[in-house]
Amino acid sequence: MARPIKETPELRGNDAVRFATLIANPKPVSEEEKERARKAYELMKSISNSQW
Repeated sequence: MARPIKETPELRGNDAVRFATLIANPKPVSEEEKERARKAYELMKSISNSQW
């Protein structure tokens, strides 16, 4: 039987501020990384047996 999912703790203080800042200002992704992700997606799509 599966274990129950624990509650997620709340972020407070400096941790909450840091998290909000990181979410509001994401790190830019290079075109090289985007292309690598597209190729990985296409590969996975090509080997899957399900219809999309």
